[in-house]
Amino acid sequence: MASATASRKVRAGQLRRVARGIVTDDLDVPLEQVVARHLYELVGRLLRGAVISDRSARKGGQPIDAADGTRILYVTHPERRRDLELPGHLVSVRPGPGPVEGDAAYLHDGVSVASLGRALVDNARESHARTGRPARTLSRYELEQWIDTLASDFTDDRFARLRSQVEQVADLLGEHDLGEVVSSLLAAAQSTRRDVKVSYPALVARRDGVPVDTRRLELFDQLVAALRDRAPEPMSTSEAGEPRRAVLPFFEAYFSNFIEGTEFEVSEAAEIIFDAKIPQARSADAHDILGTYQLVSDPAEMATVPGDGEQVLQLLRSRHATIMQARPDKRPGQFKTVANRVGSRVFVAPEEVIGTLQAGWQRVRALDDPFARALTAMFLVSEVHPFDDGNGRVARVMMNAELVAAGQVRIVIPTVYRNNYLAGLRGMSVNGRADGLIAVLAFAQRWTSQIDWSSVETAMAELEATDALRDATDAEAEGIRLQLPARVQHA
Repeated sequence: MASATASRKVRAGQLRRVARGIVTDDLDVPLEQVVARHLYELVGRLLRGAVISDRSARKGGQPIDAADGTRILYVTHPERRRDLELPGHLVSVRPGPGPVEGDAAYLHDGVSVASLGRALVDNARESHARTGRPARTLSRYELEQWIDTLASDFTDDRFARLRSQVEQVADLLGEHDLGEVVSSLLAAAQSTRRDVKVSYPALVARRDGVPVDTRRLELFDQLVAALRDRAPEPMSTSEAGEPRRAVLPFFEAYFSNFIEGTEFEVSEAAEIIFDAKIPQARSADAHDILGTYQLVSDPAEMATVPGDGEQVLQLLRSRHATIMQARPDKRPGQFKTVANRVGSRVFVAPEEVIGTLQAGWQRVRALDDPFARALTAMFLVSEVHPFDDGNGRVARVMMNAELVAAGQVRIVIPTVYRNNYLAGLRGMSVNGRADGLIAVLAFAQRWTSQIDWSSVETAMAELEATDALRDATDAEAEGIRLQLPARVQHA
């Protein structure tokens, strides 16, 4: 459309002007939204040859929200020096080379997005925030955090290729000093340059040869924060000299294995544990229950909690070896060497297991409430999943050891409550929702405290009365839930 015709229609209210030479016939939608829908088309037309770079490249080519509501897209352009103002948006221009090898066409002709290597080099450039607007490039701390995330996500080969790309891009851009900054940080992330000064804690750990899973640590911090907001509800107990010293651990071992699919009738499990009758057809399964019972029935073992990161590694290996002693194929007492997963959930990478466990345990020990420590210890082991198999059982042993050592009631997860427990774990793991997991375990502890564990017979009567032995899936379909013992409810 000729500019004169467009100008006449703008004056007549038939069109609206978006930018110089750009009009729209959309008369209803706010211009800010029109620009948001067509931002890359506009940049491609008005700033042909632009490369999305700096902080916007870190965000995958997206604009950055400023405090005043303006959305800022950072670009590099070989000729233009002035910023481009659009309704609700600012295209912030930095003079620099146009597209180089590796940069990719982005959503519309005329605009590219910096390659990962170029984005890293660009963000090594120092910049300063303006009032209400973020700095154009990442801070050194943010850059280190990004590189640590890449090191966690990438294979060794892919990370090595990235380092080569950075060196090549630095040559193309003529930014050798910036390239050296990034290359040294990448080397620190590979633990091949321990002389590089870094401040981001996870990258420090990676440089020193003990990498951690930063996303998991953030998840643990969310759980810790939620637990600190919860008022403690201590449930003291004394198991010494009581018959429950044998009966409660029996059912703890029985249910903990049932959760993992090692299913026996209660009478069969009692014969395995109390009469040493091992069914030949299921010897390994029987020894899983025996190994678990061996741990949870030992007062000294259950009063032992690790004081530091090295002790937690030793205790985890020891307890796993006891539980999985009849399964040499599961490498008892040895941390995994191959990544593991449950469905779509991928757990901590093998090389990050030790660092994540040690850093996570610092969070456990910082908590005062025994229930909070117990829950965090269980979730830490469950989320790291440090072993080939047996992770859930070890996690629950670590949980109850925290409680027993503090003189608090254990947490037993009965069969009917299995799905509630697993849903609480998933909610925390996938969505960071701590409330569900806390509520599930708090109720399980309350239920455990009210069952009469003085004998197998009295316990069985109350387990049946509270629907504890019901199949979780069948019970869910029938609307049946775990109940508290009636004698306690009406006391």
